[in-house]
Amino acid sequence: MADTVSPVAGIGVRPNAGTQTVPVGSGRSVRFRLLAIALLPTLVILPLLLGVTIVRWNAKFDATLISKVNGDLTIAHQYLARILENTGEKVQALGASARFRDVIAGGAGDAQAMDLLLEHSRTALGFDFLFLVDADRKIEASAREHPATTPRTDWPIVASALGGAPSTAIDIFANEELAHVAPDLAERARIDLVPTPNAVPTSRTQETRGMVVHSASPVTLADGRLAALVGGILLNQNLVFIDTINDLVYREASLPEGSQGTATLFLDDVRISTNVRLFEGRRALGTRVSAVVRSTVLDMGRTWLDSAFVVNDWYISAYEPIVDSYGTRVGMLYVGFLEAPFTAAKYQTLLLIALAFLAITAASIPIFLRWARAIFQPLERMTGTIAKVESGDLGARTRHGDGKDEIGRVALHLDHLLDQLQERDRELRDWNEELNARVEERTRELQLANRQLEATTKQLIMSEKLAAIGEITAGVAHEINNPIAVMQGNLEVVRNVMGKKAQLATTEFRLLDEQIHRISQIVTKLLQFAKPEEYAGYVERHAPADVISDCLPLVQHLLNKAKIEVVRESKAVRLVLMNRTELQQVLVNLIVNAIHAMPDGGVLTLRTADRNLEGRPGLVVEVADTGVGMTPEVMRKVFDPFFTTKRREGTGLGLSISQTLVTRQGGRISADSESGKGTTFAIWLPEAA
Repeated sequence: MADTVSPVAGIGVRPNAGTQTVPVGSGRSVRFRLLAIALLPTLVILPLLLGVTIVRWNAKFDATLISKVNGDLTIAHQYLARILENTGEKVQALGASARFRDVIAGGAGDAQAMDLLLEHSRTALGFDFLFLVDADRKIEASAREHPATTPRTDWPIVASALGGAPSTAIDIFANEELAHVAPDLAERARIDLVPTPNAVPTSRTQETRGMVVHSASPVTLADGRLAALVGGILLNQNLVFIDTINDLVYREASLPEGSQGTATLFLDDVRISTNVRLFEGRRALGTRVSAVVRSTVLDMGRTWLDSAFVVNDWYISAYEPIVDSYGTRVGMLYVGFLEAPFTAAKYQTLLLIALAFLAITAASIPIFLRWARAIFQPLERMTGTIAKVESGDLGARTRHGDGKDEIGRVALHLDHLLDQLQERDRELRDWNEELNARVEERTRELQLANRQLEATTKQLIMSEKLAAIGEITAGVAHEINNPIAVMQGNLEVVRNVMGKKAQLATTEFRLLDEQIHRISQIVTKLLQFAKPEEYAGYVERHAPADVISDCLPLVQHLLNKAKIEVVRESKAVRLVLMNRTELQQVLVNLIVNAIHAMPDGGVLTLRTADRNLEGRPGLVVEVADTGVGMTPEVMRKVFDPFFTTKRREGTGLGLSISQTLVTRQGGRISADSESGKGTTFAIWLPEAA
């Protein structure tokens, strides 16, 4: 059969394959190629080069902006560093001055003179506070009156000065600490927070802490003790400081028209000193930085050099973290300039380049097309003829020229080849149609015979299997029932004959009764498997949870032996229509199998839930264990009659009978198992109408 089909299929395909070898109507025509050759430099190569150039120029342009803002940040950083350095130098110079030494030499009686000197020096040097603290952290003198509670003196820079080394850093003062220095500083540090788009959500409404340039220098008191001269400048709302940075970084005419340079000092993510405007006349104090910038700079400690949304517009921005005397990132220094003018200039440049390219292209393409037309026009008739042949018109001919030039000779040869092709195609089509008809007829016959053979084979296998089961069942029932009845009768006779002495063998008689009952049950199961319709019994509506409750006492002794925990999940509210004894028999069988699968203990889960199956309302009962599980080979045979994994105890009929009982009620039973992880049997039953 295979030898008949193969050559026919090959012949049937050959004409189509021959036609597809010359796709003249596609984009690979001679005219297209000539046009491509003519226009490729202008429409492909030049745009690619132009695109690459624009991309590189755009990258260089952006890199230049980033480089500029990085340089601006360097200037701002150097200015802030210079502020720290100058503050430290001023404190050291005051501590080393002759006037300061003279007042110190006056002793404790000149405490008021020291206060006056410190206040005068604070005003002259531009400090917000200035005080003298001894080695015991006691305030010896202060430039400003402070409350009874002394200012905080346990800062690292104070400890460094008391150790003999001057130190200057930025520190964050709580509002209470500022109030201890001077109440007006606490009020100046207070800034109302302004809701800001893209910022990290917060429940705070005010920023009350102060960022202070904090400096301390060692000095020696009159009695020879070492002390520290401490001074500081509050940066919150210090507009002179931030405007000076902005003037240094963005001098006049340093940015294109329309752009604007800005500088900001952040405490955490809050603007405490800035020249960024919310609107005309109001600075953006209390606004907050965007979440992405905060994460990069404050959380990760990296410098931000990129475009960023600042209050209400996009700026080319640079942010760097500010670290306090403890080494903790407490704020940010920012400089940046408005991005929009640079973006507009970039787009204007790109637009001019694009317009120039289009103008050059529009002027050059007509010239290229005129040169190419002299070549592809004579070939258009041949390409049109070939396209007609491809579409099925084998009678199409070029009928061009008399063969005086190369194109004319090619046209004559093409017409001759098309004549031969038309004749061969007619012959092949006739032959192909005849062979295809034969193959289709033979294929239909083989498919029909194969389906009939498969159906017959399945019926024979099932018939043989059922016949064998029926014979086994009938033989077992007739051969075992009678001996069982004889044994039961004789056992009663023995009890009567022995009388009271029968009590001495109570255990033995009980064992005999149990084994006889077991034999009777096995016979009954065989008969139920063979003729389930004769054992259907009386059907009634049940709640599956109630049936499960009736089953558990029957297997309680097995649960106790194996130390198995029972978990119940009863979510079903629907009822089922089924003989209660049969349903109980199915559940007991599944529960016992689950117990046997957990010889070392485990968890037995009994679940009920409402569930629809293929649009039919019903409910499902699941019996799940955490036992040894089953392999895929066992899973394929688990519902087969007489198949069992219990070598000595099982009959192999429990699951088969259970499947028969459930199927007879219009339900389904299925199993899901994995070796070593347990098994779950699911019984789906339709809802009682």
